[in-house]
Amino acid sequence: PANRRGRGKFEKSVRVEEIDGVKLVKNLAVKMEEVFRKKAEATRRLVEAAEEAHHQHEENPDLQYEYFNAVLINEVDEQGNNVELGGEFLLEPNDHFNNLSVNLSLSVVQVPTNMYNKDPDIVNGVYWSEALNKVFVDNFERDPTLIWQYFGSAKGFFRQYPGVKWHPDEHGVIGFDCRNRKWYIQAATSPKDVVILVDVSGSMKGLRLTIARQTVSSILDTLGDDDFFNIIAYNQEIHYVEPCLNGTLVRADRTNKDHFREHLDKLFAKGIGLLGEALAEAFTILSDFNQTGRGSVCSQAIMLVTDGATAMYDDVFERYNWPERKVRIFPYLIGRESAFADNLKWMACANKGYFSQISTLADVQENVMRYLHVMSRPKVIDHEHDTVWTEAYVDSAVSTTLMTTVAMPVFSTKNETVIKMCSITQKGSVELCMLCSCVQYQDGQKRRKPNYSSVDLSEVEWEDKDDLRNAMVNRRTGTFSMEVKKTVDRGVRLQINMFSVSISDEGLALSRGHGKYFFRGNVSVEAGLRDLEQPDVALADEWTYCNTEEQHEHRHLTQIQAIKLFMTGRRPHLKCDRELIQEVLFDAVVTAPLEAYWTGLALNKSENSDKGVEIAFLGTRTGLSRTNLFVPLHCVCVLRDFLTAEDKEGVFNADHFPLWYKRAAEQVPGTFVYSIPFSTALENKSVVLASTAIQLLDDRKSPIVAAVGIQMKLEFFQRKFWTACRQCTALDGKCSISCDNEDINCYLIDNNGFILVTEEQSQVLCTSLFVFTSQRSRGKHMMVPCDTEYPAFVSERTIKETTVIVHLCLGCRSFVIQQIPSSNLFMVVVDKKCDCSSCIFILDAFEHNESLKCDRLKFQKDRKKPESCHPFHPEENAMECGSATRLSSALTAALLPLIAATISR
Repeated sequence: PANRRGRGKFEKSVRVEEIDGVKLVKNLAVKMEEVFRKKAEATRRLVEAAEEAHHQHEENPDLQYEYFNAVLINEVDEQGNNVELGGEFLLEPNDHFNNLSVNLSLSVVQVPTNMYNKDPDIVNGVYWSEALNKVFVDNFERDPTLIWQYFGSAKGFFRQYPGVKWHPDEHGVIGFDCRNRKWYIQAATSPKDVVILVDVSGSMKGLRLTIARQTVSSILDTLGDDDFFNIIAYNQEIHYVEPCLNGTLVRADRTNKDHFREHLDKLFAKGIGLLGEALAEAFTILSDFNQTGRGSVCSQAIMLVTDGATAMYDDVFERYNWPERKVRIFPYLIGRESAFADNLKWMACANKGYFSQISTLADVQENVMRYLHVMSRPKVIDHEHDTVWTEAYVDSAVSTTLMTTVAMPVFSTKNETVIKMCSITQKGSVELCMLCSCVQYQDGQKRRKPNYSSVDLSEVEWEDKDDLRNAMVNRRTGTFSMEVKKTVDRGVRLQINMFSVSISDEGLALSRGHGKYFFRGNVSVEAGLRDLEQPDVALADEWTYCNTEEQHEHRHLTQIQAIKLFMTGRRPHLKCDRELIQEVLFDAVVTAPLEAYWTGLALNKSENSDKGVEIAFLGTRTGLSRTNLFVPLHCVCVLRDFLTAEDKEGVFNADHFPLWYKRAAEQVPGTFVYSIPFSTALENKSVVLASTAIQLLDDRKSPIVAAVGIQMKLEFFQRKFWTACRQCTALDGKCSISCDNEDINCYLIDNNGFILVTEEQSQVLCTSLFVFTSQRSRGKHMMVPCDTEYPAFVSERTIKETTVIVHLCLGCRSFVIQQIPSSNLFMVVVDKKCDCSSCIFILDAFEHNESLKCDRLKFQKDRKKPESCHPFHPEENAMECGSATRLSSALTAALLPLIAATISR
């Protein structure tokens, strides 16, 4: 009603515009390019500072230097004195860093638990990298959207800005090692195909096999999403650790690596080791897979984990790898014995690899990392400052926010040329630094695993074909339609959406039906600000109407405060989205009459005499929402987080509209959507939400500008339903049959098959066509989404009524289902003559068999490969190939440390 009264007043000032998806993508691309450019500039400043600091530093093995250790800062001994490498370190809470206590003037240094805090290499590196503190601070002042900036060294230490205290786990250990992070690995080396050979002959029993397993696991840690791998165990026979992946490689994503780790525990030692056959198999796999073009199409390596080799197998290398030596060999000798060290080292030297000996579990990490130093030689010599962006991920050791990292290598400038410096490596230590900028996409507290990493588009939404994904990877342009299935409401409901996709070189835009058009209107700034500041109004908490993060003096402002300052000209330098603000001001004015309308309803006791309706709410496409309570807050049945930031699916978020808004928008215009929020049902505080979309014009192509709804008690809703069921159109008012009849059961279900009303809440509708229950759960133990199916139901809108007779149990059973007009509800009436209690069944999760799991592992989707590749360089010193005791100083000079920084969106 309020909308109808205001229709004439505002209709003349409203215009409908069709959204040009390609144009929208191009505009966004320009803005994103500017964001990336600023981060690249910050990267370059850190890189230059690191190069200069390292150039000026002279290595001193006797250097004594006290630095702020991230674990030891502000720690005191029994006498109350600061512990060594601790010291007093000022920390203050900062909302820009999720209210963590930080120091904006200094960085801290974290050293892995398995390394010595005062190792001369670490002390020297920490000393000269102190020069980065000034650049950290300067970067943050220039670009306050930056979050974490960090420097990760090949020596193992990690410098983080701003300074923050680190806390070990319950065992006193911090397992974080920056060299195992994706941003380090991707920037330090080129993409690679790797075959890991594990000796499982009888001599590998006991501790040796345990060390071998750990070595393989550590190698997997160093592989990233651009790498491909497989693991082969060998004795007198060849055993693929995952039998279904015989003769191929798989992408080294987190899921595949975890899958192989589970199989490592199944290895056992027996028999004799025939290394020649295993090497031939590994070379064959690498060659065949590379020819398909599905792998990295760059570097190749064989990792050999064994306790010895009785021969050098030069005939195998001559057949498969010489003279090009495209495959590097990295032998890892397990155990303290060195009888076969010479053979293994010869293999490494003859194939541009590196030899390491691992005697204990404590030796594994450092020895495994050495192969990365060799793989990075060509990049060092080429002096290529490749910029690498990771996908979105969460690294719980550094931050709880969703981040992406940009990394850039930097090289030593102590020598006249990089080639000379790399070929004569003993002349100095080369450090590679990396700047990593992390973009915060949304609230870090959203449901996310501690070490979340981006998932493939195909695992997020189901589409009939991979048209969208392939178009993105292959940079195709154009427009096409796509049907997508997705789960909502905590995964228990299924939605089917038809999208129109516009894709260009810069990106893509997806719109569906109501999203292709937009209302625009004009109101005065004074009127808009007045209605925007009303107590019942709120703006989307995670939307950016004004960028209040860029300048320190703006961070205390709410979005409404920032809008007011910007629109009144008092803060003209605030970066705000003027178009979005004008639209939200228009919405504030147009929806203002609702406040008076809702107040009138609340005062009219006859409209809500039994207080069944508790809350009314409205949301617009611009992120504006209004709410009104019809009962005191303590009388509201729903959980207190409803329509608040804690109710992730019920409010406007950075990545979605409220669920009640989306479901209403997907319905036929003018119809209502009814549902029971599952979170409330679990708390025995069941309520019913009813919402509908609002269109200003009658044309079905018109955009949806808002959705309104109410929350009512389930008991109230059920009572209304039973009252309506007893009303008949007969002249005498008597019903020939009603839900009170003992021979039938009546149900009210929604378009996903969930029961809203039934005589007995525990009843289940049992037919051969579908099974509806009042609650659905995926269970506590979930398989990988691709391996497990969960039942879901969506109504067919074209079917308004149907009658079915089903032969069930000991007799037959009939039921009638009829759609209730202007809603997403269906009335189901079931004949009770046949007792089906003995054959009740529920469709639970269905786990696929092993063959389907294997198909998923084998299937390789198209993926855009990195543009740069540095597999070899003719100037690299291939004879620096390891020793049985320690890494030579010459090879150490070819290693690359890393610098990193994080940014918010």
